[in-house]
Amino acid sequence: MERIASFTVDHNKLVPGLYYSRRDGDIVTFDLRFKKPNTGDLLTNSEMHSAEHLIATLLRNSEDKEAVIYFGPMGCQTGFYFLFDNRLLSLEGAIDLLKEVFTAAAEFEGEMPGKSAVECGNYINLDVGTGKAVCKWYADLIQDWTVEKLSY
Repeated sequence: MERIASFTVDHNKLVPGLYYSRRDGDIVTFDLRFKKPNTGDLLTNSEMHSAEHLIATLLRNSEDKEAVIYFGPMGCQTGFYFLFDNRLLSLEGAIDLLKEVFTAAAEFEGEMPGKSAVECGNYINLDVGTGKAVCKWYADLIQDWTVEKLSY
């Protein structure tokens, strides 16, 4: 069996950041890594879920929403996947979009998007303040990110 590409990343040396994972035809996958080096600290379930709701909502409401294929958590809980259509959004554009939405999420005002039993199967652990704090940390982390920094 072929080894999955993401399994080739040494998770002991994983540094938080924004990385190019793979390309499948016109679809590009970015890995948004949050695991803290050396400590191995991961986001809590509430941090991850709250950030996911804010970012997914903002991406799907952005000017580039037609290019957005998917945004969601990694199974290993070290971050998120962002998939986009490279015909509609360049690598540079995707980086800029992520910078914009994480900054906007850090400054988000209002109720947490999707925080009800009807909209989310685990709405109880959503907290807008928690999500904003995570998004602020990541926005600061990637503020100077470039295409050249996309490599693991």
